Amino acid sequence: MSASALGQQLVQPYQNWTDVVRSKPYAESQGVYDNVMNVRRWILTRSGYCTERNRHLLFDMRGNFLEFIEDASDSPQTQLILNQTRQGMAQQGRVHAWVEGNTQTLGYPFAIRCHQPYVDLSLAIARYLGKHPEGRLSGNWDGIKVGTPKNQASLHDTLRLVYARRAQQKRISLPEDLLADLAGMLIIESGGVREAHSKANARGILQLTPQVLKDCGVPKNKQLHRIAQVDCALWLFERNHRMLHPVFMARFGHLPEEKREQVYRLLLIQAYHGGPGRVRSLLIDEELSKPATYFAEHHQDFSAGDIAFGMVFHNLGRNRLGFASLYYTADIRIALQLLESQSSTQLFSWQRSKKLKPI
Repeated sequence: MSASALGQQLVQPYQNWTDVVRSKPYAESQGVYDNVMNVRRWILTRSGYCTERNRHLLFDMRGNFLEFIEDASDSPQTQLILNQTRQGMAQQGRVHAWVEGNTQTLGYPFAIRCHQPYVDLSLAIARYLGKHPEGRLSGNWDGIKVGTPKNQASLHDTLRLVYARRAQQKRISLPEDLLADLAGMLIIESGGVREAHSKANARGILQLTPQVLKDCGVPKNKQLHRIAQVDCALWLFERNHRMLHPVFMARFGHLPEEKREQVYRLLLIQAYHGGPGRVRSLLIDEELSKPATYFAEHHQDFSAGDIAFGMVFHNLGRNRLGFASLYYTADIRIALQLLESQSSTQLFSWQRSKKLKPI
């Protein structure tokens, strides 16, 4: 067989993108967290290769940015360009495989649009800190009083007050450092907009579903109540924490303390987005826990972020696991980093002794 014929054979597309995922060893998750963070940061802040919105970014199994394309005038034409670009990268040896994408399935290398619904992060942070009038409030909820009509509180104040009250009542056992993650969620979920309402019928500043609000004991006429939303989100975090912490410690309890806590925080964020059962399966299911087993045994070779993201990456396409979970978690971290950089004071008391560090 001639060299040219062999080259053509090597770039024949895989039938399914999940075949590409299954073909890669777990060791190739090194760097995936930072790489995905970079791509999402470009999208959220309209920077890097997303200064122009009408583009698609292509990236590989490690989240490495590979190339961008300018979008065509319609989706079918854009998809054609993406597939041609994928094939070309495989032909050049830049990726080990490629998969044709269409409206029904992902292609490989993976692609993401620069133009997506996004939160105006600067405005959302201003609301969270109470620098914008839409982010200030006063009121009462279930024995918790926040602000007064003449001296309204910020959403940040509200988060801390509700946590302090529930911790005092011993109704929650969540570590205080998780408040930072909840702040990032509030910013990403709704931008701090009280009336936010998603297509999935999630509502309010923390985008809670009617069923979750009902489980929290929030009546229908109070579902957008911001103090109630914070209280319910803390209850949800606590429920997820109780479900996940024992099985997490059984798998990763031997990791160094700081690294272990960082992995756990990222998994709790994913549980808030996709449900604790799905995350729990990554730790205990016979098949789905294989990546976790590997990362637990070789944790010294990976960052905390790589471990948390790698557990999902190598299970993409199983148990309804998709990129949305990774994007959500990355977005929370990006929002939190920007929040800290734009604040002139320490937002969380634990920062005095344990500043949030890059994962």
